[in-house]
Amino acid sequence: MFSKNSYLTGALIALIFPVVSLVVAYVFKDSTLILNKPALPYLVAIVLNLVMMRLISKKETVKTVKGIMIVTFIFMVVAFILKQHLLR
Repeated sequence: MFSKNSYLTGALIALIFPVVSLVVAYVFKDSTLILNKPALPYLVAIVLNLVMMRLISKKETVKTVKGIMIVTFIFMVVAFILKQHLLR
């Protein structure tokens, strides 16, 4: 079902770190670390996705890399919009 070089595989791989960051942000929402830097878990997820994209691009799986890139940029836009909405 899953090919090593498909958009769906890239999208599923790219969802790992954002989901983990959302869980961490929810679990530690009352922590002083999260209160001082509220975007830290999301920034870490984005950076890890970009690193993963770079590592996978060396294997010449173009569709998988594009799937990771699409999900990462969608996550960045959603995180930015949510953070801007919460700051108002």
